[in-house]
Amino acid sequence: MTDYKNIFGKPVKFLATDPDNAEAEGQIWYNSTADAFKNVLVNEAWSASGSLGSGRYALGQGTGGTVDAGIAVFGRKAGPAVNSTEEYNGSGWSTGGDGNTARYACAKFGTQTAAVAAGGKVTVPSVQNVEEYNGTSWSEETDYPTTARQYLSGFGTLTAGVICGGYGTTYTGITDEYDGTNWTTGGTMNNVRSTAGTTGILTAGLTFGGQTPSITATTEEYNGTSWTETGNMSTARSHLAGSGTQDAALAYGGFTPSSTTQTEAYNGSTWSTSPATLATAVARNSSVGSGASTGLSFGGNPPGTSATEEYNRSANVITAAAWASGGSLNTGRIVGGGAGTQTAGLAIGGNQATPATPANPYMNITEEYNGSSWSPGGTLGTARSAIGAAGTQTAGLAFGGQNLTTGINAVEEYDGSTWSPGGLMNTATPYSRVGAGIQTAALGYGGATYSGPGTFATVNASEEYDGSAWTSTPNMNTARYIGAGGGTLTAALSAGGYEGPAYSSATEEYNGSTWTTVNSLPQNMNSHAFSGTQTAGLFFGGQFPSVPSSNITNSFYYDGTNYSTAPNLGTGRRALSGAGTQTAGLAFGGIINPQPAPVGNEASTEEFTGETSALNIKTITTS
Repeated sequence: MTDYKNIFGKPVKFLATDPDNAEAEGQIWYNSTADAFKNVLVNEAWSASGSLGSGRYALGQGTGGTVDAGIAVFGRKAGPAVNSTEEYNGSGWSTGGDGNTARYACAKFGTQTAAVAAGGKVTVPSVQNVEEYNGTSWSEETDYPTTARQYLSGFGTLTAGVICGGYGTTYTGITDEYDGTNWTTGGTMNNVRSTAGTTGILTAGLTFGGQTPSITATTEEYNGTSWTETGNMSTARSHLAGSGTQDAALAYGGFTPSSTTQTEAYNGSTWSTSPATLATAVARNSSVGSGASTGLSFGGNPPGTSATEEYNRSANVITAAAWASGGSLNTGRIVGGGAGTQTAGLAIGGNQATPATPANPYMNITEEYNGSSWSPGGTLGTARSAIGAAGTQTAGLAFGGQNLTTGINAVEEYDGSTWSPGGLMNTATPYSRVGAGIQTAALGYGGATYSGPGTFATVNASEEYDGSAWTSTPNMNTARYIGAGGGTLTAALSAGGYEGPAYSSATEEYNGSTWTTVNSLPQNMNSHAFSGTQTAGLFFGGQFPSVPSSNITNSFYYDGTNYSTAPNLGTGRRALSGAGTQTAGLAFGGIINPQPAPVGNEASTEEFTGETSALNIKTITTS
């Protein structure tokens, strides 16, 4: 009699706890603690990822890297075509080099560091223009020789690429091949079409769906010479995206004729509907991905979305990084200090209204967060807002700030219940300093001197604290206040703020002895917050100069070198506080009402959780 061991080559294991690695896929084990047989099943799902920095639709269509190194090319916003490029690192987007010709509905193919964009629409006419991207900048190349057209698609590599279909004066089945220098005409498709999905390589390409002008489900395979018609899609659709290979492809989104969330999988001959669906119905989206187990959909839907979703087919369940509501502060506040972790946070002082008045004073209130709710903590000796902060919930540090009459340089130390005086800072009247480090090894930097309501002068001073006294260090390169940052005494980070008169994007790193200017924030911004370290940081909230009285939901990762987009806050806010790490952050307080409307004091809290994955373990039952 054949048994499980003879079939799978392994016996049924008896385990006290479930396994935690993908090698358990397809196996059965008995969990003695749960008194149940279990196994791991393959899971298919889409999950949200970091949004495009700029929402758009009709981006370059076709292959363009992998889900860990993808590229978004050109496109259209509510009105005009754009020439912007963004690069994806597996979790978020960062700004790339601008193209020479703004366009939308063009073809793209290649990789993040060796891409091609061809054709498309500028305003009214279609173009034959071709550009190559080297990972930094775009260069004009030889135009493709056939009909100028839009809504064409591409696949392949920079030195072995293909563009096909599209619409010029009519729908076409033209194929053009590129060797990195010259264009030649390839085989003509059996079905003229535009807005089709494509994937694959020059000698094993695939095109599917599109308009003929009616919406079609037809699929064709390319062998480098000619096209062969194969199995139709389950659902006809146009303006869709795709990824994978010729014999293992994915198609997602598109018009059916309405926007859809549907995903289909292709096995080399037939299509089947996947159980995974996009969170939001979308069309005119774009994609990257080199296999049927992964895919990325981004942009689409006029006037242009920034939404990005990642597809995974694996034995793991992927839970996307996201912000979620936490417990509210007992007293709402703005420009308070923040320290500690997501499960042991500290909210220090702040301001109950803006502008402050005797009826709405600066605060000496401290609150402690336990991961779900805030409770009262010790009272500051000096009420203040715009406080520099560092340390932990049981060993906190508050320094500088502002009260009703002047800026102050008082320092206080917290032991988890009581605040006591510390050594005074050297720089007089610091306002809105940024803090890093711990109570006995801290760094305070930037800020402004305050000489009356609305009168500030930015400073670039930097000081170290050893638990009793402050020592001046080399100055920052850019003076600013209401910026954000954190880290440790020997690895601190500062980014953004107000330079007066301009908002800042400047980023600087401190190594324990000097400040060095490095990469810039994707946007000039101030009044934002931070959690994390110098090499794994998260910036969130604040305001942009384009909308100085509004509050933003934007979040950005920083990896020690580059910035990329992160999931947005649930509520846009500025003058907020932050604590925690890059994967377990905390945002609280701030202003949520745009000026000049009455400004309130926000009490809400949001918790950030980074992306996680876990085995898709199922209990075996007889039902």
